Amino acid sequence: MADHGFTTFATGRTAAMAATLTATLGLAAASWGIAVWQMHGMDMGVATRLASFASFIAVWVVMMAAMMLPGAGPAALRRAQTSGGMRAMPLFIGSYLAVWALAGVAVYALYRPHGPVVAGAVTIAAGVYELTPLKQYFRRRCRGSVRSGFRFGLCCAGSSMGLMAMLVAVGVMSVTWMSVVAILVLAQKLMPPRAAVDVPLALAIVGFGIWIVLAPSSVPGLMPSM
Repeated sequence: MADHGFTTFATGRTAAMAATLTATLGLAAASWGIAVWQMHGMDMGVATRLASFASFIAVWVVMMAAMMLPGAGPAALRRAQTSGGMRAMPLFIGSYLAVWALAGVAVYALYRPHGPVVAGAVTIAAGVYELTPLKQYFRRRCRGSVRSGFRFGLCCAGSSMGLMAMLVAVGVMSVTWMSVVAILVLAQKLMPPRAAVDVPLALAIVGFGIWIVLAPSSVPGLMPSM
């Protein structure tokens, strides 16, 4: 009888874990579809102009759900395992996305259409940030266990700050660059820090920034078509 009860408990726990992971990834997949639809025709590279505050935040939050939730899946799963299943998971994800919504407010306040020199300089700075101790600190915290989705979001925002700045600089409404940055963010959340990988990536980002400054017209999608 005890063995049967344990088996039932284990089966129920496994089902709950699968449901949590499926819900997280399903929300991310749906967000990708919505983001691509919302952003159609909005990308003008460095000359992109933002819509109204409400419209931009709506698009931004969907973008962040699409880009960030796949990497947050393991953390949401751990939270669901330790603190009440599906109910804890939506709270975790909601507070996690709230951090990215606040980041969107900052982007809206600071962003201006700009030229390739600014885009290149921001990209170079993003590459340099990848090599800093602060980046490594936040990256380790973003891969660890946390009690709060908001705190987890702060750590992940700190880890992804450079990559997100690069996205905003080269094409804030570009699905292509959104996809590239999403892949890099996911890889860094799932892979432990390794100099053999992290240093070449940082140098590649710096090199990309120099390319933007020296030959902006050769970078696809950077300059608006005439």
